Amino acid sequence: MLESFLITSRETLEASLVVGIVFGYLNRTSQHSYKRVVYYGIAAGVLLSMLAALLFISIAGEFAGRAEEIFEGMTMMVAAVLLTTMILWMLRQQRIARQLESRVASHIQKAQVSAWGEWGLFLLVLIAVLREGVETVIFFGAISYSSGVSLLGGLLGVAAAIAIGYFFFMGTRKVNLRRFFHVSSVLLILFAAGLVAHGVHEFEEAGLVNGIIAPVWDINPVQNADGSYPALHEKGAVGSFLVGLFGYNGNPSLVEVLAYAAYLSAIYVIYRRIEFSKGAGATQ
Repeated sequence: MLESFLITSRETLEASLVVGIVFGYLNRTSQHSYKRVVYYGIAAGVLLSMLAALLFISIAGEFAGRAEEIFEGMTMMVAAVLLTTMILWMLRQQRIARQLESRVASHIQKAQVSAWGEWGLFLLVLIAVLREGVETVIFFGAISYSSGVSLLGGLLGVAAAIAIGYFFFMGTRKVNLRRFFHVSSVLLILFAAGLVAHGVHEFEEAGLVNGIIAPVWDINPVQNADGSYPALHEKGAVGSFLVGLFGYNGNPSLVEVLAYAAYLSAIYVIYRRIEFSKGAGATQ
């Protein structure tokens, strides 16, 4: 549930930031006639995102056996890459709202002097919504293969993101986006590392990757006599939650362990470089 909440809250919030800035700018400049263009862009983005979800489900349903394992592994890897780029982009931004507002203002100014300007504003909103929608479809596809999608968690994430976006841009702007992004980024980095390890596991199942040593360890508790799983088993109540959020595996192969560790190490190095560059820029 938590992983679904994190995905939808982050993705919806990014789209909400753009939409919120547009509405905020239109309200401050009394250019209410452009609001219909924004609504059209939102509706089109949501509709195309739903079509992308149907397309993904249709394509995924065509695979079976080894091809299915390869497709699942590739979906997890693509999701991990998208998550990583999103997280790193957020970590690089020191003044997210100000940068986005400047961009939106530029589009609206063009709309005032060009007959095609409204299309530019429409496409700005549509692409913002569609991009996050397509990424959410891919992320949910990866989650469904690893632990399962929580509809309640996803809906709560959407609601929370819309509320944060509303209060930040239409209210007092006292919502600490920076803190929210940092906390959620740490959790999503661990989630992405788990996707990498799960993707490697699927490639092992398909025979594309040699696990070298499988398993390296096995800490899964013995199955209960009635056939149920103990809470700490990777298929148990606690273990299954850890599988989805942190990529927990009670009996991983050596390659899975190395992939997990390599991903976290690479992210740590990149993060340190980003923080160093921020510090260097602040002293200039």
